[in-house]
Amino acid sequence: MCDTCGCNLTDANRHLVAAEPRETIEVLENLLAENDLQAMRNRARFNARGLLAVNLMSSPGSGKTALLEATIQALPPGVRVAVIEGDLETENDAARIRRHGVPAVQITTGMACHLDAHMVGQALQRLDLSAIDILFIENVGNLVCPANFDIGQHCNVLLLSVTEGDDKAAKYPVMVRAADAVLITKTDLLPYIEEFDLARAREAVGGVRRDVPLWEVSAKNGKGLARWLDWLTASLTACRAAPGPSYAPAEPRARVSAPAHASRR
Repeated sequence: MCDTCGCNLTDANRHLVAAEPRETIEVLENLLAENDLQAMRNRARFNARGLLAVNLMSSPGSGKTALLEATIQALPPGVRVAVIEGDLETENDAARIRRHGVPAVQITTGMACHLDAHMVGQALQRLDLSAIDILFIENVGNLVCPANFDIGQHCNVLLLSVTEGDDKAAKYPVMVRAADAVLITKTDLLPYIEEFDLARAREAVGGVRRDVPLWEVSAKNGKGLARWLDWLTASLTACRAAPGPSYAPAEPRARVSAPAHASRR
């Protein structure tokens, strides 16, 4: 996990470990424990309002923001949406979402290659949660770290684009293990990328998890969006049918642990 690059120490959680020097391993354990506590608070706020929180994960450029734009336009009337955007710098993606009349809060993480629960908790202060049915949290583009940090989401959605190659699921299995659904995006480009094979991509995902829902979509031409929208609306219904604060991800989120010697620097 992020003990190899140090990005788990961010401006949002630095105060938790700044009081006194401690060994790195103890600091990391404290950060994760505090992160999970804040994630529980975030999720409790979502549950109290019957709000579905969806964490979008992928590498940079796989089409998360484009998918959100297409989703916003295609969702049934009356489904209210808001977005939290995570990037190292700029407000570019939040600006794209706002052009559709949807509230969007940009989190700029600086050096951190993932969002954590504290960052999301701070962003929630800028949203009217009573006016939201589905909150999309677009995580920082990264195929490793986002899977390790619970941010209070109800479900994780992993995007794998045809421009990345059909073996990404095999190379980054932790993301597939953490996913509640997998989308193969940018399928409109399939005629131009002969190296990408849908069967191989599906096999790579199935080699890690055969039970995860998987389908192909194109934000550009709309192909496959209907199944994605059905899954979203079904998830929202399940969220609201669950008894209040007990609604949580079906399985604990997997974390990748680095070797012990890597934790002490």
